[in-house]
Amino acid sequence: MQVATGTVVEGKVVVEGVVLAEGSVVTILSREPDQPLLLSAQDEEELLAAMAEIERGEFVSAAELLESLRKYG
Repeated sequence: MQVATGTVVEGKVVVEGVVLAEGSVVTILSREPDQPLLLSAQDEEELLAAMAEIERGEFVSAAELLESLRKYG
């Protein structure tokens, strides 16, 4: 796992100084330019734990999530 910062250029996220393989799946967290992303130590720990779960394959796919939400109408 790696964390990188990028900029949107012509509708695409451009990350400089990081090599990503073609077709890599990435997660984007967006914030307002004038608002820093601040996490408490506990929030950061929870975020890193959740990311580790995803890397281990412990997640629900988007299709599974949407299917489960359909029963709630």
